[in-house]
Amino acid sequence: MNHFLKLFSIAALTFLVLDFTWLLLIARKMYQEQLGSLLGTTKLIPASIFYVLYLMGVLFFVVYPALEKGSLMYALMAGAFLGLLCYATYDLTNLATIKGWPTSVTIIDLIWGASVTAATSGITVFVAQHFNWR
Repeated sequence: MNHFLKLFSIAALTFLVLDFTWLLLIARKMYQEQLGSLLGTTKLIPASIFYVLYLMGVLFFVVYPALEKGSLMYALMAGAFLGLLCYATYDLTNLATIKGWPTSVTIIDLIWGASVTAATSGITVFVAQHFNWR
């Protein structure tokens, strides 16, 4: 398996386990209560495209630079910043344009986006460094 596929696999496994745990077990009730009628059924193709593109961005903008620097701390900090930026794009746009979009959902999502992306980046870099995938 080539270098990119190894890193992508680790990042995907990490992100999907964390995000599905978040979406299905932890925050599901909050989203249902706060967003109510705005929620629809999940469309798998757009969701899958998001996950693939997002993880490619995490690798390109965070993981590869962190491996070049040999810095797990860089992976964590840059991952948190990238997650904040990406989740802010969605949530702050919704807050600005959708009537009744809850500020509390935006704040929680921004914290989650920074956290899950930092964790995914950090774990991916940690595993890559452990196995010398540089």
